[in-house]
Amino acid sequence: MDTLVVASSNKHKIEEISKVTKKFGIDVISRDEAGIPKDIEIEENGSTFEENSYIKAKSIMDICGKATIADDSGLMVEALGGAPGVYSARFAGEDQNDERNNEKLKDLLRDVPYKDRRAKFISVITVLFPDGRKIVARGECPGHIIEEERGNNGFGYDPLFVPEGYGSTFGMLSPEVKNEISHRALALKSLAKELEKIAP
Repeated sequence: MDTLVVASSNKHKIEEISKVTKKFGIDVISRDEAGIPKDIEIEENGSTFEENSYIKAKSIMDICGKATIADDSGLMVEALGGAPGVYSARFAGEDQNDERNNEKLKDLLRDVPYKDRRAKFISVITVLFPDGRKIVARGECPGHIIEEERGNNGFGYDPLFVPEGYGSTFGMLSPEVKNEISHRALALKSLAKELEKIAP
């Protein structure tokens, strides 16, 4: 295996994955570069991050016939029974945006004390190979949800999430620090360990 197709067109995500795979002599290309038509949308109808990550990887691999990598990630809040979970990106509805999602989260936690605002960001990465092999790597970053946004870095729920052991939100931390402790960073580190096992 010398090339992996990323089931995404997100340049930042592709760069993050590339930093891990290039250590093993593996190049990554976007779904666009693999010739996947832009109008093909994948229905993420799984009930877990693992299922959605698999659905994305399998859908792209079936079209291009090449080894494919996909990830699914989101926020789970203990006081909300694990919500928003797999619905993190569309928490406030299909016409959502970061602001609406954050407003809904704050409203639902309005009367919840800080100690009960435990949450965790989760990222699951799946690599599928045409010969049937599969790698699954998971990363979790625990923390708490605060009452109002702080910080302009990051995106999504980052300004409301304070990772465990820190006094700043993801929205306040530098990209360098976040890229060491985030759920996706931890999932990528786990992926690296799995790739080591199959490296020639």
